[in-house]
Amino acid sequence: MKAMIVKNFGSADVFEVAELAKPSVKEGHILVKIMASSVNTVDTMIRQMGPDLPLSPAAPAILGMDFAGIVEEVGDNVDVFQVGDEVYGCAGGLTDLPGTLAEYIVADANLVAKKPKNLTMRASAALPLVAITAYEGLKRAAVSKGQKVLVHGGSGGVGHIAVQLAKHFGADVYSTGGGEKQLSLIEKLGATPINYVNESVADYVTKYTNNIGFDVVFDSVGGQNMLNSFDAAKLNGQVASTVSLVEIDLSTAHFKGLSLHVVFMLIPMLHNVNREIHGAILEEIAKIVEAGELMPVLDESDFTLEDVAKAHQRLESGKAMGKVVISH
Repeated sequence: MKAMIVKNFGSADVFEVAELAKPSVKEGHILVKIMASSVNTVDTMIRQMGPDLPLSPAAPAILGMDFAGIVEEVGDNVDVFQVGDEVYGCAGGLTDLPGTLAEYIVADANLVAKKPKNLTMRASAALPLVAITAYEGLKRAAVSKGQKVLVHGGSGGVGHIAVQLAKHFGADVYSTGGGEKQLSLIEKLGATPINYVNESVADYVTKYTNNIGFDVVFDSVGGQNMLNSFDAAKLNGQVASTVSLVEIDLSTAHFKGLSLHVVFMLIPMLHNVNREIHGAILEEIAKIVEAGELMPVLDESDFTLEDVAKAHQRLESGKAMGKVVISH
């Protein structure tokens, strides 16, 4: 099979075309012909940092985590999939799990689900990592009907899914963005847009919550922005963060009695624990998509497998709106 491999980690031009043996299906797994994959920030981090990132695979490596495709073979002890099923998942591209920048993947069946019937392969491939992340964060923060939810970075990969899922769960959703395009997308997705460039946290907490604070803050920006999340949350509120690699002062979180949920959705893949939860979440996401309450936003670009370097550069440029997708 054709694959794009990385022999040395670094800039986007490290990808090389390779002809590899087609992988063999094994127990508990399915062989999938990949039709599309998508690029996530963690993919670019692995490509750049290599061994400096504990979750990176050893070179030569096939990167890429998200995919959508067609089941070609079913391994022993797998009864939920059949040959010909159209599926999607996040199942490779780190540690000892070969990735999705190839024609085929042997994926743990627990990490996979049947793709939404009303989405293309490209749109389905955009969903797994960001949808599982958003779903997990909102569920752990116990989002419920009638709550006021603030999503930081609502036009980003995880953020634009979190906005839609929070609405699906019945919340009144608000979201920050930094430019006209971002704010327009946030509004289109059904949230009240907040321009963080010219509105302070105090301003929009007063304006939208009568100075009480938001029930839940979903922070897909992270880093120092977590301090803004603490400021925006109500007393005994919930904060879910997807980017928590930071040293910050937790005093505000302490005096407000906040609950902080750190979301790292790669744990089941990395540690081979509770992988079936990811499959179950993807099944639920498919139902929500098919009900018309969730739609991934795709960047206007369209790359082929050989163009993976350009796809990584597109994501790193900060110019992409929505998910960057690769057609296989």
